[in-house]
Amino acid sequence: MAILSFLYIYLSLFGSGELPSLTVSVWSELPTGAGLGSSAAYSVCLAAALLCASGAIPTPLKEWDHTARWCQEDLELINSWAFRGEMIIHGNPSGVDNAVGTWGGMLRFLAGKIIPLSRVPLLRILLTNTKVPRSTKVLVARVKDKINKFPFIMTPVLESVDAISCTCEKVLSEMTSEPITGEHYNILEELIDINQHHLNVMGVGHSALDTLCRVTLANGLHSKLTGAGGGGCGITLLRPETDSSIVQTTVQDLKDCGFDCWETSIGGPGVQQHSVLSVKDEVLEVLSSY
Repeated sequence: MAILSFLYIYLSLFGSGELPSLTVSVWSELPTGAGLGSSAAYSVCLAAALLCASGAIPTPLKEWDHTARWCQEDLELINSWAFRGEMIIHGNPSGVDNAVGTWGGMLRFLAGKIIPLSRVPLLRILLTNTKVPRSTKVLVARVKDKINKFPFIMTPVLESVDAISCTCEKVLSEMTSEPITGEHYNILEELIDINQHHLNVMGVGHSALDTLCRVTLANGLHSKLTGAGGGGCGITLLRPETDSSIVQTTVQDLKDCGFDCWETSIGGPGVQQHSVLSVKDEVLEVLSSY
């Protein structure tokens, strides 16, 4: 499906004239099929590269730059083409993943409308892959069935999840406009716990995700699933003052459960163009081998 996505965008952008010969090398640190938006990251990068190659958008990178971003208008075009690529891969995507890949940071998704948040803090997290395969389509159908079967039970749950999101957005906004305090993290941790319980009620939990939450909580950390649930990945919030020994112990405990685990962050920039000097040597080595 990724190849079909490439061919669709390539032929759409170059199909009116002589088709140029291109070599496209793709490298990613994201595990595929784990609910982390790897297909959207691929679609965004592909759209940006082909739009530049076709002359539809300019190259933002100047001679003295290591990285550069496109203007808002160009990002909107990148996002629209990336969404078309996602439609080929997934059929009926929400557009959230490609929007995050394009603009970065965090965004609000409400009633089908996507609004990037202008200012967000950079949050440290542990990202854990339970390696449990799952089907987004099956999980979405399961939630719909529950809503249809128990509307008076599930509607308040969904409203509560929405309230959690709004409260989280408010706290994140406060963290960019005033000094960050321990209370901000206390609230985020409580919201994570409440949200995870709601997701279990909705039927998208999994015993492996319960294990993840239990292991991290034993080390004083709070976790929830990410993506469609039913396995896949979970995130664990790390405070700025979280000792490295606790992080290392937690990572090892999760690996002992058979999971993969990395420390990373959320709230970073979206799609960028990089000079060769800004790319890691190991990445260049992989790309040059193709």
